[in-house]
Amino acid sequence: MVRRDTKRPREEVRVRIGIIGAGMIGSTLAKLWVDAGHEVMLASRHPDQLKTVADQIGQLATVGTPAEAAAAGEVVMLTVPLKAVPELASQIASLLRGKVVLDTGNAYEKRDGDIARTSSAHPGGSAGWATAMFPGARWVKALNTVYFKTLASEAHRAGDRIGIPIASDDREALDVAAALIRDAGFEPVIVGPLAPGREFEPNTTVYNTGMTGRQLLETFA
Repeated sequence: MVRRDTKRPREEVRVRIGIIGAGMIGSTLAKLWVDAGHEVMLASRHPDQLKTVADQIGQLATVGTPAEAAAAGEVVMLTVPLKAVPELASQIASLLRGKVVLDTGNAYEKRDGDIARTSSAHPGGSAGWATAMFPGARWVKALNTVYFKTLASEAHRAGDRIGIPIASDDREALDVAAALIRDAGFEPVIVGPLAPGREFEPNTTVYNTGMTGRQLLETFA
């Protein structure tokens, strides 16, 4: 079911987005979404340390704890190391039930140790492994393939835009993710259900290449 998302731009709708993990990917996307008119809450265990970042992003950016971001966000993005996911799930899984969750996670053995090996061996890849800990969440694997500097420099570029592959078992959640990716200045490419998300994890042909949407379609075809 690999396809480019060809829906026309929607009418402007402000979405409340919780971003749990305010590193390079999280803060870069927060800026792009705030610039597009969305409200963003950046979250970490030490939210006070994020106030300067939020101030630089804009008035629509606030800070909070992971639980506060999970509760406040209509959409929640998890951008934390995989080794942090089990503990995070114990804290906020119930808050994400019924919500669209964007999972940017990748398995890196040097960083994540045994969890990287376990999640990579899961039939659904690391996203399939993670979503099992968040029952009822509407899981979308997304925004894990592009370097944060590329996100910052190539958003809204003229011509063929950078492609962002996404995968989910939830059709409506895919539509939400695709709309936010377009708002950030990129082209969503729907790969299919969650399990094929393994095809754009580290050590695959498309990972961290900066391919356009057109090139991704050709590669996944």
